[in-house]
Amino acid sequence: MRDSDVPVKTNEGRDEIEHRTRKLPPMLRSILLIVDGERSARHLRELAVSLHGPADALEQLEQMGLIASSAAVAASLAATPRAPAVASSGVAAQAPAASSASAQRYQALYALMSEAVREHLGLRGYFLQLKIERCASSDELAALLPELSAALAKVRKDEVAARIEAQFAAGA
Repeated sequence: MRDSDVPVKTNEGRDEIEHRTRKLPPMLRSILLIVDGERSARHLRELAVSLHGPADALEQLEQMGLIASSAAVAASLAATPRAPAVASSGVAAQAPAASSASAQRYQALYALMSEAVREHLGLRGYFLQLKIERCASSDELAALLPELSAALAKVRKDEVAARIEAQFAAGA
């Protein structure tokens, strides 16, 4: 993985965070947790070294299929042929749109919540980030919003928490 690549968790990586099926060493698990799709591989390697993790931690996680570069993920999504929409039934055509809207809502909430934890809570938000990672739907993420708002209110002024909460409401 090149320094400029931006690693993202794969579905297997999210599953590992939720279920711990591979029994990763604590250091690799910690590094997997900080992979957020926004930090470059170089930045993550620097974090791994500062945490006294292995220098090749990202490569190990990539070989296990737990992370991939965002460019590789985008290329695989572009190469995946999409099934043609069935227009004969209105219900059949609406189902993919509904699931797509739900997936977009999940991604928007996940990104907003993860960013808020990273930017405003730092290490104090570690366990809250674990809860966010375990969420499988936008409804589960929405259920965590009060807890996130309370944590933000503790470390930031109330107006900052209110502004962030308004962003969540817009994304929800």
